[in-house]
Amino acid sequence: MNSLAPRHSFEPQAEIRFAGLRFHALTLDAAVSAVAARPADLPFDLLITPNAEHAWLRRQDREFDRVSANAWLSTNDSRVLRQAARLGGVELGFAPGAHIVDILFQRIIAPDEAVTIIGGEDAVIAALAAQFGLTNIAHHNPPMGFIHDPDAVAAAVDFVVAHPARFVFVAMGPPQSEKFCQRLIDDGRATGLGLCIGSSINMITGRLPRAPQWMEDRGLVWLYRLTREPGRLWKRYLVRGFYGLGLGLRDAVLFRLRLKTPGHG
Repeated sequence: MNSLAPRHSFEPQAEIRFAGLRFHALTLDAAVSAVAARPADLPFDLLITPNAEHAWLRRQDREFDRVSANAWLSTNDSRVLRQAARLGGVELGFAPGAHIVDILFQRIIAPDEAVTIIGGEDAVIAALAAQFGLTNIAHHNPPMGFIHDPDAVAAAVDFVVAHPARFVFVAMGPPQSEKFCQRLIDDGRATGLGLCIGSSINMITGRLPRAPQWMEDRGLVWLYRLTREPGRLWKRYLVRGFYGLGLGLRDAVLFRLRLKTPGHG
C-alpha cells in the first residue's frame, strides 16, 4: 500500500516492511524535498524516522504501532538497519531525523517563517533562534509525561492550533512524540507537518555532541552515545536496539531465501 499518494501529489513511493517497521526508502535529499513540498495548509500529519528501537516499541505499544503504520512519511534513521537490509538485497535509504531537521533550518525555513516547537528547554530554543536568525518561533514545553494527562495534552493541542506553521517540531522521544501527533490528527483542527525529532535540536545547537564522522559513517553513533550516557541509554541500545536488529537479520535471511518479500510485514 502506498500511503503517500492519497494525501499529497509528489512522486509516490513504495513502502518497505523490514524488522517490523515501515519505510519509504528515500535519500536524505529526497526526504527533505518531499517535506518541503508538502503544502502548509493540508490537514496535520507526521514524519517519523524509525530506528531499531522502534521495532521493540511497536510490539509493546499498540497505539504507537498504529500511529507508525499510518504516518505520512517514514524514513530510515538507522545505518545498522540499512546494512542489515542490504544483506537481504533490500535498500532502505537513509534520511535520519536530525539530518532532515538540520537541512530544513539551513536551507528551507526563512528567518521570519512561523515555526512551532513542542518540547525542549527555553535556552535550547533560544540558541536555535540565534543560530539561524529565527524571529517567529512559537514554543510550548509540556510537563514531563504529559501524554498521560488529558489537560496537558489539550493545552498542547490548543497551542499548535493557535500557532499554525508549515512545520511543527515535536522535540521529545518516542513514543510520546508520535502519540501527541496522533492527538493533533484526531482533534482535526491543526494543519502542517509534525516532525517527531527527539533530541535533534539539542544536536544542531551543540548541546548534544555529535559522534565523530568515522563512527557515524560506520553506524556506530549508538556506541558513541552509549559510552557517554551508559546509565540512561543501555536499555535503549543493548536491549531494544538489539531486539530490532535481530528482527532485521531474520528478515534479511527470509528475503534471501525468498520466504518473505519487502512489501509484506
